[in-house]
Amino acid sequence: MLAELVIHNIAIVERMSIRFTEGFNVLTGETGAGKSIVLDALMLALGANANPALIRAGCEEASVAAVFVEVDPELLRAADIEPEDEVCLRRTITRSGRGRAYINDMPVRLKQLKDIGNALLTVHGQHEQQALQHVERHLAQLDAFARAEEEAAAYHAAYTRLRELTLQVEELQNAANQRQEQQDLLEFQCRELADAKLAAGEDLSLETERSRLHNAGKLLDAAQNGYEKLYGGAQALTGELDKVAGALESSQHLEPKFAPLAEALRNALYGVEDVALQLRDYARHTQNSPERLSEIEERLQLLNRLKRKYRAPDVAALLEKLSLLETEIARLAQLDETLENTLHLQEETRALLEAKGAAWSEKRRQAAPRLAQRVVEELADLAMPNARFEVRLTPLEKPAPNGLESGEFYFCANAGEELKPLAQIASGGELSRLMLAIYRAAPAQCGTLVFDEVDAGLGGRAGAAVGRKLRGVARAHQVLCVTHLPQVAACADQHWRIEKHEDDSGRTVATATHLEGESRDIEMARMLGGPQITATALANARELLTQAASDSLPLFSNGE
Repeated sequence: MLAELVIHNIAIVERMSIRFTEGFNVLTGETGAGKSIVLDALMLALGANANPALIRAGCEEASVAAVFVEVDPELLRAADIEPEDEVCLRRTITRSGRGRAYINDMPVRLKQLKDIGNALLTVHGQHEQQALQHVERHLAQLDAFARAEEEAAAYHAAYTRLRELTLQVEELQNAANQRQEQQDLLEFQCRELADAKLAAGEDLSLETERSRLHNAGKLLDAAQNGYEKLYGGAQALTGELDKVAGALESSQHLEPKFAPLAEALRNALYGVEDVALQLRDYARHTQNSPERLSEIEERLQLLNRLKRKYRAPDVAALLEKLSLLETEIARLAQLDETLENTLHLQEETRALLEAKGAAWSEKRRQAAPRLAQRVVEELADLAMPNARFEVRLTPLEKPAPNGLESGEFYFCANAGEELKPLAQIASGGELSRLMLAIYRAAPAQCGTLVFDEVDAGLGGRAGAAVGRKLRGVARAHQVLCVTHLPQVAACADQHWRIEKHEDDSGRTVATATHLEGESRDIEMARMLGGPQITATALANARELLTQAASDSLPLFSNGE
């Protein structure tokens, strides 16, 4: 919902702030007062082309901001914008033609601003491209009238599934075409790794053993010298420890404190003897074996070559690669069966899609003439008694994302004329009333609706019908309307008057005034009788407002 529009230095607007509410909002004012400036500024905030000529004389920059509330968070997330309670679309333009676009004070591309703006607000008027002139939206409007949500959801699910299966079939067929070459490579790699008879951790153990063999002489000397000094030599440490322990033991009857010391020394002696014997055994079994070292070097060269080739950090990763190769070879062996099963699923899903599409198409075909009749009935109330409207459905050669057919609205306003696509309708007033009739007959999901010139060329009776219908649409969508007819303005929930006057410096400025109570009565009287406000005009204005407030109108026609 559009909550506020703030305009700075655009045309004759120095500063203007308009706060909108839910329901039906109207802007009124004399011709040339600045109502079109408000709409131009709004469209600028939503991404329309910027013209430096819009900038107020004497100023170098202009800006406009449109603040929306109750915005779908997913709309913002899809544009990589963090959702907030309010969404501010802001635009600045300079005399040089440069401008900037912002969403919640974050700089964005103009296209991004325009995409968000189009989703939040739709303008129907003489100078703006109508939303329903985009043919792709016509089917959505028809589906809303037909209440085809269930059929659409079923079709979209089948369509998505068929696309997934089609991609799978293409991938499997490509794999089948390349299978032999790929399988030969995989089998070669698998044999290469299997023939290596890999063992987890062997690279680490071999590197340790290689280090020992490279230093075998040094290690043997250390073991032998250690044994001699601890046990085997004439003055070995164990012999000396034994003598000291014996002396303490022989004197412990004289000094009891020697007993534990002797015991501790004996235990140390036993530990030293154990180390000495282990060093002796190590020296006996340690050999400087060039043959074993050569075997280890050759094995490590093989392992390192395989690790480089398969980009593996260790033998464990090579074993994992071997397992993956075996799995892929098994998958390729089953490729024909998998392809056959996927093709079968594809055909089943294609048949399901055709069935769901046929059900959706049938609902559309049944709803199309009913929608056309409802729109014609609505148009008759809008002073277009000879208007004709038609929904044309054209079958497609193959299923599309939105069904098995395209759809387009055709229209003519006068008897004897040829029906034409909406895009070829020149009259902004006619097109605005047609859009109003369509929204009345087939309300669709959309944001704020803006109607300009919807009452162009209409009299009081038709204007009253327009006002009631706009009020009906406003029960489901926020509506903003620029109007010259008091019968339309009387139906509004909120009323703003746009007027211009000279400021203290003699410059013309446009301002916006929120009307309620007596001020609204006076504006309605002006619209009814001109600038001279008489008691009769005020009475007529109040009567019109009372009638509009008490008038009852069904919310919408429906598709039943």
